[in-house]
Amino acid sequence: MANTREPASLGGPAPIRFARALASPLGVLITIPLLVITVGIGILLVGRNATSSASQSMARRQLTEQAAAVQSQVAFALDQASPILERLRVLTDPQHSLEDALVRMHDLIVGRPGVSYASISFPDGTFRGAYLGDGRRVEVQESTVGPSGTDVSRYTVVGSRLLPLRKETTSYDPRQRGFYQLAERTAARAWTDPYPFFRSYETGVTCTEPLYVDKKLVAVLTVDFDVGALSSYVARPALDEARSIVFTREGIILAYPSAEKLAVPTAEKLLRYTDLRDPALVALFDRMNRRIEANELGATSDLSFMTLDAADGAYLASIAAIGGKRAGIDVPLDWYVATVVPSRTLLGPTQALVRSSAIASAIALIIAVGLALVLAWNLVRMRRQVAASRAEARSAEKRAKELGSYRLVAKLGSGGMGEVWRAEHRLLARSAAIKLIRAEALADPEGEGEIRERFRREAQTLASMRSRHTTAIFDYGVTEDGVFYYVMELLDGLDFESLVLQGGAQPAARVISLMAQACASLAEAHDAGLLHRDIKPPNLFISRAADEVDIVKLLDFGIVMTPEEAKAPPRSTFPDDLPVESGKLTQAGAMLGTPGFMAPEQILGMQLDGRADLYALACCAWWLVTGREVFPRDGADTRILHDHIYKDPPRLRDRTRDWFPPELEDILRSCLAKDIEQRPRDARHLASMLRAIRIPPEHAWTEAKAQAWWRSFKAPAPAPSASPSAVQLVMPARTKERPADSTSEVAIAPTALPTREG
Repeated sequence: MANTREPASLGGPAPIRFARALASPLGVLITIPLLVITVGIGILLVGRNATSSASQSMARRQLTEQAAAVQSQVAFALDQASPILERLRVLTDPQHSLEDALVRMHDLIVGRPGVSYASISFPDGTFRGAYLGDGRRVEVQESTVGPSGTDVSRYTVVGSRLLPLRKETTSYDPRQRGFYQLAERTAARAWTDPYPFFRSYETGVTCTEPLYVDKKLVAVLTVDFDVGALSSYVARPALDEARSIVFTREGIILAYPSAEKLAVPTAEKLLRYTDLRDPALVALFDRMNRRIEANELGATSDLSFMTLDAADGAYLASIAAIGGKRAGIDVPLDWYVATVVPSRTLLGPTQALVRSSAIASAIALIIAVGLALVLAWNLVRMRRQVAASRAEARSAEKRAKELGSYRLVAKLGSGGMGEVWRAEHRLLARSAAIKLIRAEALADPEGEGEIRERFRREAQTLASMRSRHTTAIFDYGVTEDGVFYYVMELLDGLDFESLVLQGGAQPAARVISLMAQACASLAEAHDAGLLHRDIKPPNLFISRAADEVDIVKLLDFGIVMTPEEAKAPPRSTFPDDLPVESGKLTQAGAMLGTPGFMAPEQILGMQLDGRADLYALACCAWWLVTGREVFPRDGADTRILHDHIYKDPPRLRDRTRDWFPPELEDILRSCLAKDIEQRPRDARHLASMLRAIRIPPEHAWTEAKAQAWWRSFKAPAPAPSASPSAVQLVMPARTKERPADSTSEVAIAPTALPTREG
């Protein structure tokens, strides 16, 4: 039965009488003004406290975010030391001429923010380096130690050639410098303590690494970072009057916003915070030293916030430590980054607002209550919108990470049109590679249809081919968001370009086997009337699967020519209508391909057949056995194209050192014939010619040799700037010396630095 009694709280006569009194006209006359006054005063007090707390929280968050951003920037700059040192290792090989080594060192530091120098020091005192000189121009040098001093020759690089700048004599001996002695002492990669650089006297730090061969020191490699380089790289804070500083625990300055305005030191003296004459820094280091003595400063990854009382006013500061594993060395660098801003910049407007709010609240308490309610309603509405937006973003991100039955795991590479991701099948737990069109590539309405058609054609071409030497495709589709993608096998290995760059010229017997396998894929494509048109080392991949090794895969059918296109009339002649853009011919209505690997008839825009691909394949074989292109580059792509049309290839045996069968040279020269009728009639004929070459047992590329090579091979992590056309795990960055697409990677503009040595 329903309970009809009054609630316990109103069960007595007193509560009822009190409620009736409040509802009376007198009660309303007294209660509502009293309620408005109470609420108004409460809101004023609470609002003042909340505003003060919010402003403090906002200031803390803005400063800590800025310090964390600079911390990340400096850490990124320092981490560049590892890839630079890896590339410098290759350049210590005596096979590299002085010109070749200095040109490669020049290319190595272009677009490396924060890096001031990269060098190689040899035990005989010879020193080679690349640095940013006057006018934001990268310069290179070589110095040798002689009886009367050190002779220094400086050069600038134009194209792939050295142009002399000046010669001078100094007292510089790398063997007497701290970085060299540290490398000898530790026998491992290490960071030096901050020290003044030779001649420039700028404070900096060096990542040094010794290189040993048969337990003998053959070179010391270095990457330098100094005050000028790091200061120009650290972005100016977005807050007015704020500045970020990078320093050591001892007070040595490594980066400062106005470093370019400081007087250049005239002696080997470290730059300390006292040299800057900044009252805020004096207060910062005084407070920081007290916290260090009290053991209050956080660990490497912690952020610290503090207030400072300087001679010129109050400041807020946020400090973050820079340490951990930098350039592969897990050592504490004992460096810090601090962002300092005057208190009035962040808290001044808030304090003025509190005073104005108090005056306004005293005049209109009733309006304050209404405004508080409106503000609360708007705040709730905005929070709901933010929550809905976040939920929608998470949903969109989840959809973007799922394509069909596959889940995207990690990006392997990206390029102008597409991206390649490592993916896993959600049910089968099978790894695969997924290639998709990037949204930016479809931003141009005029080119959208052509890009999607090329992407579709590539997927259909791969799906129609069954050769084990062609990349297998598993699936193709379009997501709800309009993203085109296809799923293909994930390869384990490296492309022909990286094979030579990492291991040098390959044995002739191995090249014969690799080329014969590539012919198998081309034979199937040519039987279907398809021409690849972009055969080059980055598009030929050597891989392993289970117990099998040295399996060749042909990649990137993005510009394949169909039978109908092959019958089209000629389009142009050389050189009147020869569009060349960044090394790859990609303009509409012109030929497609890569300079250095194009048959004469392809350059001239003539009708093509499978023998154009055989010409390019022979160029790849030339690259494998010599480590060079058929016709060397001298800076202009038009010169390479001209040589392929008119110039006979040089003698191949003059460019090889090991065993090389004359039959292989005859075969390659026939493939490189200007007259297509003099080339092998098709890919199968070329494969049979290659297999007919007699290889002595002592020079044969046996299964045991192949297995031993693959046991020693370790695939590095994929580079984020690699080409999207390949699905391999090895995607090294392109350089000017490689035969691949010479299109440059995205780079940050270099910063001008004064000449210096380590």
